[in-house]
Amino acid sequence: MTKEFARRDFLKLSTAMGLAATGGFSCMGVASAAPIQVPTIDKLSIRVLVDQQHDQFLKGSTVNGVVHEGPGGGRSADARNVLHNEWGLSLFLESQREQEARNILLDFGYTSPAIINNIGLLNVDPSKINALIVSHGHIDHYGGLIGFLDKYRSVLPADVKLYAGGEDNFCHRVSRTSTGQYGEFGILDRKQITAQKVQTVLCETPTVIEGHAFTTGKIKRNSVEKILPNSFVDYTPASAGCDYGHYTPAELQGKFTPDEHVHEHATCFNIRGKGLVVISSCGHVGIVNSVRQAQEVSGVQKVHAIVGGFHLGPAPADYLNQIVGEIKALQPDVVIPMHCSGLNFLLEAREQMPGSVINVSTGSRLTFSA
Repeated sequence: MTKEFARRDFLKLSTAMGLAATGGFSCMGVASAAPIQVPTIDKLSIRVLVDQQHDQFLKGSTVNGVVHEGPGGGRSADARNVLHNEWGLSLFLESQREQEARNILLDFGYTSPAIINNIGLLNVDPSKINALIVSHGHIDHYGGLIGFLDKYRSVLPADVKLYAGGEDNFCHRVSRTSTGQYGEFGILDRKQITAQKVQTVLCETPTVIEGHAFTTGKIKRNSVEKILPNSFVDYTPASAGCDYGHYTPAELQGKFTPDEHVHEHATCFNIRGKGLVVISSCGHVGIVNSVRQAQEVSGVQKVHAIVGGFHLGPAPADYLNQIVGEIKALQPDVVIPMHCSGLNFLLEAREQMPGSVINVSTGSRLTFSA
């Protein structure tokens, strides 16, 4: 309880300070902790704006009612520009309920040139974006954000919001190199976001976004999944970049601490008559945990699709086999791996769930309909 109250007190203080420092513009908000009413939609389209590979020969298909349109050539009319691919992820989400449409940009890739280039080639209209979501505080998911805002802030809604899973998004991170040294892994700078007049909403509890989507809030860890080695968090007061007052003295010894990803959240939709589409951009806290959290939050048990990065690329074979079995037990209609899921996951999933796996690349479009 002490940790949670310390965090809430800090968030209230952050909001107040933001109002004072920006002449009334609230740079930080906190999502309501009240239970949410999960919306139902009729249609969802996911366009893969940025992933690490583009396969122009990847053909379209329909799998268990989900339509996959292949990415095509991914070139400009004069063939001098092509889709950019990089280690990272960005997804353009278009949803519809009756005549009401909403558009959400989920994550921003590693660099702004990639997302800006691909937005143009894929004919995505930034002026139609209603909300922004960052899944977690890793640079391959937020790296393109500030450049994207530099380019397109003027056409976005005046009150556009960036939904983030929690305060830890803003912590300074490092990664361990092959030589055992620590290398820079970036920091999501809230001052730069505030300068763009974008309010960040911290969603440590489940949150409805634009009346169409919902986030899981902080994801409970109740499966057999493990956090695989990844980044480290710098909680040194001078360089942390985030509130570190809610951590224990043992965590604040001036050392780099293994990243527990307490701020990661998943983005979800409930498709009428089909069930949940759960989008896990990286799945550090476990893709099974993420889906179970979505089920608990929504009260919907049927899983239509599990989409995104599952962070199983570095998984040992026996652990990978076990987790694919756990995913199969959730009985999704389709599984759509991206980003950090890994080739071995794709192969194992096809082995255990034949006819239920869709392979996509940068430029692919997926459509889920009631």
